[in-house]
Amino acid sequence: MCYNEDSVVCETNMCNGCMACVNVCVKNAISIKDNINTYNSVIDKNKCVECNRCKKICPRNTEVECKKPILWKEGWAKDEEIRSRSSSGGFATAIMKAFIVKKKGYVFSCVFEQGKFKFKIAETPEECDKFTGSKYIKSNPGFIYRKILELLRDGYKVLFLGLPCQVAGLKNYIGKQYLNELYTIDLICHGTPSPILLNKYLMEDSNLSLETCSNISFRKKLDFNLYNGKNKIVPQGVQDRYTMAFLDSLDYTENCYYCQYAKIQRISDISLGDSWASKFMSSNGNQGISLALCQTKKGEDLLNIANLELFEVDIEKAILANKQLRHPSIAPKQRKNFFDNINCKMKFKDAVFHAYPRLCMKQDIKSIFIRLKILR
Repeated sequence: MCYNEDSVVCETNMCNGCMACVNVCVKNAISIKDNINTYNSVIDKNKCVECNRCKKICPRNTEVECKKPILWKEGWAKDEEIRSRSSSGGFATAIMKAFIVKKKGYVFSCVFEQGKFKFKIAETPEECDKFTGSKYIKSNPGFIYRKILELLRDGYKVLFLGLPCQVAGLKNYIGKQYLNELYTIDLICHGTPSPILLNKYLMEDSNLSLETCSNISFRKKLDFNLYNGKNKIVPQGVQDRYTMAFLDSLDYTENCYYCQYAKIQRISDISLGDSWASKFMSSNGNQGISLALCQTKKGEDLLNIANLELFEVDIEKAILANKQLRHPSIAPKQRKNFFDNINCKMKFKDAVFHAYPRLCMKQDIKSIFIRLKILR
């Protein structure tokens, strides 16, 4: 999609959808256009007063300070229920609940609700349960930054957990005055596809939609697959096409392949991910092992107040096992043809097949054998 330079907030097709510009614009002159393979923050010139606040606040236009970790740990939540419900080791949920209890603060993160991946507030530890689970998709902070700034101005502490680009957008929006009371956690991110793609796949292949799904989840520990509630989208033992595309970085929006935050220097107080190189992987991998990188004393404080089982971790091995701590995801050569096929109205499932015929054929045969009870 092509736009004139003066009609978009940042470089064409490089918008990450962080929503900082939308939040700062008092004239409601900016909208985020989802073109499936790109996002763009488009300015309505009929409403714009050319104050340029949107361009100044955009993390694509303004560098946000990143810091090297001062502490790194791995482990899991001591609360077995938290750990079992989490995609990994439960660090995020345990920290959020402890923050509300011990810091008397508010927590903001992403939920799946009424067919949307959006940000909401948690005021009690129990409300943090709605944030549990990985979400391999673009989420929408909406106008949540305005609410966060309001709470900070009123003297409250706030914990925000989101993607690195969202943390950058929030920090630019908040400004330096209130950063001491703002705690941030970013998730080590591979990249994110447009929700339009997930909805397309569900409607075409499962007679579902995001609006009709009760609770979408993207993985259960080491099982990377789509679930609608407790029901897997495809037969057990088979990998669905959406997950296949995601894991190979096929369908992210364009900006993700140029991410400024895919490096060891991090944007938040804490960065969380999976500890894939853990010495406990053989004995505890199925239960989930979290990795935490702390960049600030506030981050250390968050780890200390949470009910966590913490262990030393080999940071060099952790970096090697998490490529997003070294560089952004690399777009596969099939990506252009994949999106060309999607734009020509090809089914999502078939577009993935065209990208990876042998892998898809293997999964299709496996699915047939499972249905015939030849495989279990």
